[in-house]
Amino acid sequence: MTDVYNNFLEDADFDTILSDDIDFSGTLEFEKPFLIRGKVRGEIISSGILVIDEEAVVNANINAMRVLIRGQVKGDVTAKEKVEVTVTGKLHGNVTAPEILMETGCVFNGRCNMTGKKS
Repeated sequence: MTDVYNNFLEDADFDTILSDDIDFSGTLEFEKPFLIRGKVRGEIISSGILVIDEEAVVNANINAMRVLIRGQVKGDVTAKEKVEVTVTGKLHGNVTAPEILMETGCVFNGRCNMTGKKS
């Protein structure tokens, strides 16, 4: 799979894609790479990689291995490895991860807790 932090990911890199015409409410649980293009409300739990695409709107607390935010997220984000908010990303909530990257131009309102690298 292409590195999740490369901005040239393709649909084939994901096992599941929640398309832009989907409005989901509830708890999402998954293990393999997951791409959200639609709307999600509730909770997201994963031992895998989560990508929130540019047009996606997520109102949920997120707990995943790695999270890439290109769209809008309202909720707390916790990752075991890394959280990245790109220039198009908007995060309104607290973020906790060993590694956190926020590109110049992104929107972030919340608290940031960098837990340090896992040994």
